[in-house]
Amino acid sequence: FLFGGVRFLVGGALLMVAAFWRGFRPAQLQGQWPHLLMLSLLGVALCNGAQVWAMQWVPSHTSALLNASSALWIVLFGVFGARAVHPGAREIAGLLIGLAGILLLIWPTGAQAQGAEGATPLVPQLAVLAGCLMWSLATIYMRNHSLGMDLLALVGMQMLLGGAWLALAGILRGELDQWTWSVKGLAAMAYLIVFSCCFAYTAYAWLARHASPAQTGTYSYVNPAVAAVAGYLVLGETLTPMQVLGAAVILGGVLMVNWPGSLNRAR
Repeated sequence: FLFGGVRFLVGGALLMVAAFWRGFRPAQLQGQWPHLLMLSLLGVALCNGAQVWAMQWVPSHTSALLNASSALWIVLFGVFGARAVHPGAREIAGLLIGLAGILLLIWPTGAQAQGAEGATPLVPQLAVLAGCLMWSLATIYMRNHSLGMDLLALVGMQMLLGGAWLALAGILRGELDQWTWSVKGLAAMAYLIVFSCCFAYTAYAWLARHASPAQTGTYSYVNPAVAAVAGYLVLGETLTPMQVLGAAVILGGVLMVNWPGSLNRAR
């Protein structure tokens, strides 16, 4: 939690500096605090908090495959709110297929069913899914509430508040005593701050406000492939046949939900 808190506090501070350089002024925050608090809880604190806690036990590729379900939740929650988009029969079928893939991915088999050492426990996997749900709710909340403020300031304030929640949770858990410095740790922190917080979060926030829920959710296509390859090459992780099947079913459902219905829509 403390690692995540520092990550978002630094990333949020950098984005706020950029926002001030672009002309943002604190007066623009008037009336926006309830929305910012909600986004910081859903999109940073609860979402990232659940993910980082779970990844102590969940392999990176399994976590990424479960995160692909965000594309399904975003479409599902997108039927609510002022800018609701109602899925058709094909999208609904894709949602059901994707949910079946999630069940296949986390269903205990073999060593997991027997509680063998090294098996991925179910509760952390459910925590990853809970984080996906929070992230998807934050996406739809941002889509339905057009906050009249600079995009960089919106994301920066969301990160500052969410980072404060995470850092406070880490301090209350006594994580300050566990904090150590290392080159790998600093490199991981720098990568997450620059590429994830500053670039990816900002791009995603723009999509959440300007694209349809189905289009926004397509970001999750690439994560499983990258994580599976990186986990295999760097961490020596492996995928079970059931996980491969579950991943294929999830991605099939996501593709069915997001496949363009016409050439004009594709363009």
